[in-house]
Amino acid sequence: MERKPLRSSQFKSAGYDADKKVLEIEFSTGSVLQFSGVSRQLADDFMRSSAPQSFYRDRIEEEYTSKKVK
Repeated sequence: MERKPLRSSQFKSAGYDADKKVLEIEFSTGSVLQFSGVSRQLADDFMRSSAPQSFYRDRIEEEYTSKKVK
């Protein structure tokens, strides 16, 4: 999955697989989490957010199942 850079101290990059509805987030620590069941709109909103840390905390972190891939 291709990830695009994010302007954030907490996140390095993020990408979305529309077929699988998976949002993949790379953290500044180097770890990568995949969140399943995420809509295209939510993924786009996150990747365009001017405050990705707040968006992640409020709309993704506790709402979607995650899997660590790195």
